[in-house]
Amino acid sequence: MIYILIAAVVFTLDFFVKRRIDREREPGEESLILKDRVIIRKYYNQGAMLEFLAKWPRLVQVFCGAALTVICVLFLFLLREKGSRGLKLGLALILGGGASNLCDRLTKGHVVDYFSFKSRFPRLQRIIFNLSDMFIFLGSLLVAVFHRE
Repeated sequence: MIYILIAAVVFTLDFFVKRRIDREREPGEESLILKDRVIIRKYYNQGAMLEFLAKWPRLVQVFCGAALTVICVLFLFLLREKGSRGLKLGLALILGGGASNLCDRLTKGHVVDYFSFKSRFPRLQRIIFNLSDMFIFLGSLLVAVFHRE
């Protein structure tokens, strides 16, 4: 059951960070942290990653909801088995992050993104993330590594 707790912590952590950013920051307002390597700025993303399908936010909601449902069912079946800790952890991270982003999509019509990495390449610097995105990415890596465990 630790994996359900991990998913809940991921969801809760990002939920409260998004809420704080949304309340305290204006769109476009920037500040640097972590030795000027990370840029904090509020951005509303109506599409999927990199604004993919931004013109069809309802389609993104449906797709994300369906994908999250499938992952949730797989996760619940996997929880009944012994072992597969890396896979369970990966799915827990994906579920927590995915649920947080889906919650944003359903309640606000967009996802609140709030940080990017300082780069000498302007195109890379324009990509804005949230913690859920990082947990989904990390979870996906774990699933890729441990899927045959």
